[in-house]
Amino acid sequence: MRTEQIALSPLAPGANLSLTVQRFGTAGARPQVYIQASLHADEIPGMIVAHHLRERLKALESEGRIKGEIVLVPSANPIGLAQRVMGDPIGRFNLADGVNFNRGYPHLVPKVAERIDGKLTADGEANVRLIREALRAELDAWEPANPAEVMKKALLGLGQEADLVLDMHCDSEAVVHLYTHTQSEAEFAPLSALIGAHAYLLADESGDEPFDEACSRPWAELAARFPDHPIPFGCHSTTLEFRGERDVDHEIAGSDAAAIVDYLTLREIIAGEVPQVPEALCQATPLAASEPVQAPAYGILVFKAEPGAQVKAGEVIADLIDPLTGAITPAKAPSDGVMFARVAVRFVTKGMRMAKVAGTTATRTGKLLGA
Repeated sequence: MRTEQIALSPLAPGANLSLTVQRFGTAGARPQVYIQASLHADEIPGMIVAHHLRERLKALESEGRIKGEIVLVPSANPIGLAQRVMGDPIGRFNLADGVNFNRGYPHLVPKVAERIDGKLTADGEANVRLIREALRAELDAWEPANPAEVMKKALLGLGQEADLVLDMHCDSEAVVHLYTHTQSEAEFAPLSALIGAHAYLLADESGDEPFDEACSRPWAELAARFPDHPIPFGCHSTTLEFRGERDVDHEIAGSDAAAIVDYLTLREIIAGEVPQVPEALCQATPLAASEPVQAPAYGILVFKAEPGAQVKAGEVIADLIDPLTGAITPAKAPSDGVMFARVAVRFVTKGMRMAKVAGTTATRTGKLLGA
């Protein structure tokens, strides 16, 4: 394992931060895999999976079984990790401006298209190299406006160099689920099965420029812009949601790390016996078919359905109890599907998102992700 530090902008005089990057295998070799944990710094399950994964990768490297290069950032957000308000960690949003750390990555496609126009050939692999160079140049030209954007630039610089990106998160209370680009469905279907995902959500564009799409979307959009030239999908990227915030456990994290190693072995990035892929717990569905359950009233929140439950449209999944009158307002599932996530708080205000149901019929448009 080779460890390096990427210096970030200081938050104040003397308050210096850096990203720790750990590399396994042969430097610069292909295929390259990039894995990062806890971009939302208060989501610790990904961080403990990274801990167990690092130990496995060190052993695999010593055995000479890593074919390309695997790059691991075990804690991707030192800014958010340092943020606390009245003792509570605030790692999802930058306290300086309220921006989500997993939103607002630069959309480089228009300028990259200008750079490669007239230079593409009939050689798909050469086109991939050309596009990577153009992506690198455009990212280098981006001038961040604050320390959080400096961090985003550093993370995207690592991610866009990879053939495969795993961005490890969690929800408030949830079962395992993952998000990816529509054209990456087949790539991550085995991973969905191996990690026991209950929802596998697909979108061409989910809105607000999250990290995984900043890595993957350019390849789909550039291929569509230049249909007369072969442009392979150069970076398959997924957001892995490892259950809920409290699901920090050695046994579970070790199993998740083993599933990732099995997936990388299946993809021939790690040498070894090809693992058996279990039957998937779910099929891929459109992210546009995933509907939030909004609180119809304020009140004490009492869930009647657990994460992972199959629900029917109109089924009561929670009661909202007015603490002053005792009136009970039912909250109902918006569609048939699996309730794959819910909030951790137990008092809500009207209109607040309190759960998510993955359906099968796409009905939503616009921004498909929560705040």
